[in-house]
Amino acid sequence: MDGGAQKPLSVGELTRRIKYALEERFPNIVLEGEVSNFKASAAGHLYFTLKDEEAVIQAVMFRNRTNTLAFEPADGKLVVVTGNVSVYARRGNYQIICESMRLAGVGSILATLEERKQRLAAEGLFDEERKRPIPAFPERVAVVTSPTGAAIRDILQVLGRRHSGINLVVLPTLVQGDGAAAGIAAQIRRADRHRLGDVIVVTRGGGSLEDLLPFSDEAVVRAVAEAETPVIAAVGHEIDISLVELAADRRAPTPSAAAELVSIDRGEYRRHILGLGRTIIAGLKQKVERTRFAVEQFSSERMHRNFEQFVHPIHQRFDDAKESLLRNTTERITSTRHRLSVAVKELETLSPQAVLERGFSIVTRAEDDSVVTDAAEAPVGSRVVARFAHSAITTEVQEQHNDADIRGPTGASGSTLGEDSNG
Repeated sequence: MDGGAQKPLSVGELTRRIKYALEERFPNIVLEGEVSNFKASAAGHLYFTLKDEEAVIQAVMFRNRTNTLAFEPADGKLVVVTGNVSVYARRGNYQIICESMRLAGVGSILATLEERKQRLAAEGLFDEERKRPIPAFPERVAVVTSPTGAAIRDILQVLGRRHSGINLVVLPTLVQGDGAAAGIAAQIRRADRHRLGDVIVVTRGGGSLEDLLPFSDEAVVRAVAEAETPVIAAVGHEIDISLVELAADRRAPTPSAAAELVSIDRGEYRRHILGLGRTIIAGLKQKVERTRFAVEQFSSERMHRNFEQFVHPIHQRFDDAKESLLRNTTERITSTRHRLSVAVKELETLSPQAVLERGFSIVTRAEDDSVVTDAAEAPVGSRVVARFAHSAITTEVQEQHNDADIRGPTGASGSTLGEDSNG
């Protein structure tokens, strides 16, 4: 074997070196090209090629990045992608892994408009609080538009049909192409500065995104936002939205709709006035009826009836209270009399006179009239008085006996007061 020969590389080693060199050399690439061979896998990954007149490169956008797309990719669309160059070793080809993708051309315009929209919105130019009401009956309307475009013809047709009698002041300007934005902004400021109308209408017919760009120019938006005169913007068709419409006090979907906003159809206005008149008359009738009903509440008969309705229940409650008081008082007197009668009877039963009436007597000493409750209190020879219910006797104590002596062995009385113990 020739020892000086170069050792061969494996295919895998060479591919790894190429992969490393490419991925290190071309990170975060921004690439523009036309989509072809577009295919979405069942897993949600997007596979396609980007090409121009000179070359083709494979591209893939994995499912976790597809949620950033603002459009549907398809063959033939010119796009701008941002991503990293990578080598797919199994096939031996290089590709770009897309992190983001947007449309080129129109896509870049939309990105610019979105950035401008966010910036002006942050300044408050689109806030609802700063928008002013549109006059209901303007006498003069200033229209900033092309004098030969379809927009002014539509406006004239609507105003003529509605017989509004409005004076129209047209401020001519280019509405697309170079110089259009500066002309539109200048005419808006002119109409506002010289009070050429009670309201300003900024309008044009439909067109492509590029055609409508002057109405999203920053100078035009600021002219509308700074105007002291109320502004109506009607640019393009209903689906077209320009930044000037966000700054205007009112947006109309079409030029014809803008003309209807500043004018009132006389027939419609007459019907509206008649309807208001009927509403006012009905309201007045209701108020008169309510007033009549309220006055009737204060008539003499009604007041008397109301007073009686108020007083009668009071009288009834008073009578009920009086009857209840008398009834309770009578019951209490009866109960008190009964208790008094019982007490009198009990007192009479317990009185000394009643005791005497039952055959008892009271013995007192004759000299001091003190009650004798024991024989020891009346010594022999003393005089005592025995008081009965209706009489009394005076006697001299001759003997004293205790209870056993009086009753005897059998319990019978052995002697009587005043008898001789020997007798």
